[in-house]
Amino acid sequence: MFAHRPVWLLCSVNKGKLVPNAFNVALRSKSSSVKRVKLRSEKAQARHFVDFKQVRVVGGSGGNGCSSFMSLFGNEWAGPDGGDGGHGGHVIFEADTGVSSLSAVASTLVGQNGEKGRSKHCTGKNAQHNIIKLLFKSVWNNLLKTVTSVPIGTFFRDASSQVVADLAKQKDFFIAARGGAGGKGNYFFLSNENRAPTTYEEGGVGEDRVLYAELRVIAHFGMVGFPNAGKSSLLRAISRATPKVASYPFTTLYPHLGIIEYDDYEQVAVADIPGLLRGAHLNYGLGFSFLRHIERCRNILFVIDLSLDNSWEQLEDLRYELDQYEAGLSNRPHVVVANKIDLPMAERNLKELEKFVGDRSKILPVSAKRKINIDRLVSHIRDMHDNSLESSPISSAN
Repeated sequence: MFAHRPVWLLCSVNKGKLVPNAFNVALRSKSSSVKRVKLRSEKAQARHFVDFKQVRVVGGSGGNGCSSFMSLFGNEWAGPDGGDGGHGGHVIFEADTGVSSLSAVASTLVGQNGEKGRSKHCTGKNAQHNIIKLLFKSVWNNLLKTVTSVPIGTFFRDASSQVVADLAKQKDFFIAARGGAGGKGNYFFLSNENRAPTTYEEGGVGEDRVLYAELRVIAHFGMVGFPNAGKSSLLRAISRATPKVASYPFTTLYPHLGIIEYDDYEQVAVADIPGLLRGAHLNYGLGFSFLRHIERCRNILFVIDLSLDNSWEQLEDLRYELDQYEAGLSNRPHVVVANKIDLPMAERNLKELEKFVGDRSKILPVSAKRKINIDRLVSHIRDMHDNSLESSPISSAN
């Protein structure tokens, strides 16, 4: 109905340019979709650190053999010519220094299947092995290989909690699930007694099992404390990590990793461990899961909340929970970080804490919010890191 209307009826003039009228725009919106241009938040979400993962690995199945008979010119019954099937692909884990977390490892890893055999003695193509590396895919020989890697120091346990592999060095690998063998074609069964075999084999099924991947060491330092002690704020103050910070407890449910960079290009990893509860060694409040993270840190930062009375009881309870989970865990190299020194009641609570600790541990009063004594803490962390490199590493898994 609007096909013969002049342009000036459908448009209006604005600063010398033709602009569509609102009525015309409404008509067009009924027949064509309009793209949404709503603005979205660009706030970066912090990715939590993964140091334990259950993985199901399934090897690829072998290809079936072929049952076929050759027919040639002048020889209609030239005999069997069925080829063998290809072998299934393995699932292989490989250690790589460029990976620090298990977050990129999928929960289920399946190897590729081998191709079936064909006539004229054609053997099926063997499947490529799935080598588990990190976050990229590479094409080798025009064949797609899924590549995802695991960090150095990753070890694997089976369903019976037995350690089946320990990837301690660069390029160490572990065949987690072997692929099935390819089936034989009917040519394999040719004999003097049977000149026309019709028998062939089906491909073998790959291994299928569940493994538990764990990291031996997740960070040089682990921050240990009760909920709302200010661990996430402290990690923000000493590194570029951006964990969630809020005024309610259990803001952190997964460990977050921050990197402290020094002028000599040395990097120190600090982990923000979720807050513990009293009775964590009895698995209260996911205690086993949180304590397992602390077990994989070389040094410990005890973060104490100075806004609470009898703050020395926090340190005593934290040491008790760690020792009940693993004997001597609280005796690892550590420092007591007395947080929230900017609050009015902090001075009194700090004196009580110093009186309780005495000469057994070093105390560093800081304020993560006001950035008080942060440089002193970062310098002390470097000193502890240098001393820990000279000592022996954490013992391997049982």
